[in-house]
Amino acid sequence: MSTLRGNLQSISLTDVVQLLNVNRKTGKLHVINGRRSGTLYVLNGDVVHAETPLTVGESAAFEVLEWDKGEFEFVAVKFKCPTSIRRSVQDLLMEAARTSDSRKRLRAIFTNLHAVPWPTLKEPQLTQGLKLFPEDRKVLPFLDGYRDFTEVMATSNLNEVTVLQTCLTLKEAGRLQVLEPSVTVSVQPLKGGFFKKADHVELSKTVESVWRMMGPYRTDPIRHVRIIWPDGPAVEPVQFVSGLEDQVLAVPKELMQAWNLPEGIFVSVRPAP
Repeated sequence: MSTLRGNLQSISLTDVVQLLNVNRKTGKLHVINGRRSGTLYVLNGDVVHAETPLTVGESAAFEVLEWDKGEFEFVAVKFKCPTSIRRSVQDLLMEAARTSDSRKRLRAIFTNLHAVPWPTLKEPQLTQGLKLFPEDRKVLPFLDGYRDFTEVMATSNLNEVTVLQTCLTLKEAGRLQVLEPSVTVSVQPLKGGFFKKADHVELSKTVESVWRMMGPYRTDPIRHVRIIWPDGPAVEPVQFVSGLEDQVLAVPKELMQAWNLPEGIFVSVRPAP
């Protein structure tokens, strides 16, 4: 049941969050700002998780809290979600305000958060002579050339500003490239055979050759791909074959049935470790 709704031009999102906090409310705060949308998950007045189409956790909360236009609706409902935010509401709001300008500046540089940051050097050469804070150095193990920016944030539990600023420092030093390996393909049933096990997906040799010209995929064989299904991402074994159309992902019928995937649906796919 909806308990609170309104326009952000009439009341700020900061005031709404503080109101929910004071009254110890539990539910989902949905916010729509033009084509952008986000949800803050509130438990007993505390924001414990946040999601936008591109980010989750603190980064998503900071993005939503910047919006000063749009509509919001709070729905008092029980929910299950990961606890990705552990700050108090006051601390969350203060940090959101403090880093707002930095986020906007970095987002203007890294416009695609689904791109993949790839360091071109190994340690110690990677950071030699660079000014990096201890928090920045925590980002480095997650820059593996396979995770995109949003995944680096989610798996490292580090905020957007820290991740993007670290990547910018490396990029400006000529030690990091930003890759965009994702391709959009149409799902088609994998054609089985007596000697062909349906335990993998298939892509064309052309897709493989394109990827093999990028960053870490030049030397390491690509054995898995990350597929963004409608219900979320999944990592599957892959084989590259001749004679398959470049825009096709061949998927075993069993997997299509398990994921309730209709033939012809478009998905995004990129290399995975």
